[in-house]
Amino acid sequence: MGFYFYTACCFLTIFSKPSIAIDTLTLSESLTDGMTLVSNDGSFELGFFTPGSSKNRYLGIWYNNIPIHTVVWVANRINPINDSTGLLKIQSNGKILLQVQNTTAVWSTNSTARVENPVLQLLDSGNLVVRDGKDSKPENYFWQSFDYPSDTMLPGMKIGIDLRTGFHRRLAAWKNWDDPSPAQRWC
Repeated sequence: MGFYFYTACCFLTIFSKPSIAIDTLTLSESLTDGMTLVSNDGSFELGFFTPGSSKNRYLGIWYNNIPIHTVVWVANRINPINDSTGLLKIQSNGKILLQVQNTTAVWSTNSTARVENPVLQLLDSGNLVVRDGKDSKPENYFWQSFDYPSDTMLPGMKIGIDLRTGFHRRLAAWKNWDDPSPAQRWC
């Protein structure tokens, strides 16, 4: 019995694929409904979700390691997807694009910066960023979700008006448990 158990363990160890969480999307990759990105430390997850009893799908970030599904950021708050054909990708110009049925744009970023080798990465802080994959300083972001908060303030996030640029970052509550569209603004 011991020999067979040992042999089975060796077989499984040699031929099993290690489970590695992926936190980055490149130009050649996309994220479809049912797939997720997980931050390197496993704290946050990005993917498609349906809130409460809604039938709509949203792209969001939530805490990964707590039993209650707690969403901290939603991309397409105003334009929900009504089926499971959502597709997230990063374009060669560094813009993030969320499409339905691989054709209709539901949400996109408004970055105007030119990125040579754009990658989309979910950081351990819960911040979704676009950066240059070849930049030696990975903290140089061309776009970040922390500049467009939903209803949750996370450590490292700034709220209010940037006095240098005039850019205004605000929290906005969900309309209700089933609808993450902005109800009223805070801050």
